[in-house]
Amino acid sequence: MKLIEVIADSDYIATITGAAEHHGALDYWLGPLNEDGRQACRMLVPPDSRQPLLDELQEALSNSENARIVVHPIEVTLPRPEQEEAPKEKLSTTREELYNDIEKGARLDLNFIALALLSTLVAAIGLLENNTAVVIGAMVIAPLLGPNIAFALGTALGDTRLMWSALKTNLTGMFMALLVSILMGLLWPPSEINSELLSRTDVGLDGIVLALASGAAAVLSLTTGLSSVLVGVMVAVALLPPTATMGIMIGIGNWPLAAGAALLLAVNIVCVNLAAKLVLLIKGVKPRTWLEIQRARQSMTAYTGVWIVTLILLILIITLRNNIGSGESLFLRKLVLGIQAQASGKYLTRPFMPTAPR
Repeated sequence: MKLIEVIADSDYIATITGAAEHHGALDYWLGPLNEDGRQACRMLVPPDSRQPLLDELQEALSNSENARIVVHPIEVTLPRPEQEEAPKEKLSTTREELYNDIEKGARLDLNFIALALLSTLVAAIGLLENNTAVVIGAMVIAPLLGPNIAFALGTALGDTRLMWSALKTNLTGMFMALLVSILMGLLWPPSEINSELLSRTDVGLDGIVLALASGAAAVLSLTTGLSSVLVGVMVAVALLPPTATMGIMIGIGNWPLAAGAALLLAVNIVCVNLAAKLVLLIKGVKPRTWLEIQRARQSMTAYTGVWIVTLILLILIITLRNNIGSGESLFLRKLVLGIQAQASGKYLTRPFMPTAPR
């Protein structure tokens, strides 16, 4: 439940209170008339009525230059409202609230740059030292998931400004993380390829399923208001460790492992964006006006098609890569078994010659 406060000219009060009654506001009350001719109306609105009520209010006040709509969170209200059936709306939060929460992750400011640099340093040190706890800490503080979800929301709403802002922020963060990790690989090369590094240089079909599920969980946690789930999502489908691994491998000149880390990174990015888009589509996140809906539909079609085609190409690359790797492993196993068998005398074409007495 939220408290929606509308401040507008007193001529609009009848329209505002009528909308509140029409959409089932639990209660509403009016403030005093201000000197500028505006009056405030506050209303308690259940979750399933917030989005249609906000849409109607925005439509009714579209010609007013001094109107303002404010949505306040509510900790508790007494007496408690009667328990109602589950909300009919697919979305537990409004389009405007979702935009406000996600848009922050697309801002390219000093906070984002500092978090990207610090999380990359932490991740690189954890990878080089083979320390799982440090790598997990870097996953949690890394800001790279936010721009990808913001990009998906921008396409769902047809918001070009949000799309370009998210894309710019994402590319900047990835470039900074890659550059810092390359320098770490040059200045602090690992003495051996440990398990933490090696685990980020390979990806299978199970990794695709994990990335899709985690991307869907990320957007689902935001649309339902359970943002605390994002911490688990950040760990499950982290974008920073494969980026740092790729940079370290480039720094030490190990191009095959760098290519494997790049493949894992590409899979995570594609799956997060595709899953986010599908969840937003299922949850019914769309613009308010007809013109914006048509614009968003065009961007959604192109966006979804590009990610699906890219994912299919990545699956083909992974399958081919795994088949080649399996063939090499089988050849090596046969070679090793053959050498062991010869050493034990099982597959000899001629018997061992007796050793000369000492």
